[in-house]
Amino acid sequence: MVCYVNNLPHEAAEQQLLQELLAGLGLAQPHGLAVALNDAVVPRAEWATCAVQPHDRLTIIRATQGG
Repeated sequence: MVCYVNNLPHEAAEQQLLQELLAGLGLAQPHGLAVALNDAVVPRAEWATCAVQPHDRLTIIRATQGG
């Protein structure tokens, strides 16, 4: 199935869990990450149970430090 990650098409398995999708993107370490699914923020505690559906839109934001 196709979903969209930061506005780019991404091929994912059917009913893939958000946590699995993030790990596949090399984002296994959740520190500093925020994820929105179809414009609604998904709490980190729900990543392991939240299934991504076809054509869902994920926005992934990574906090950075700097001055």
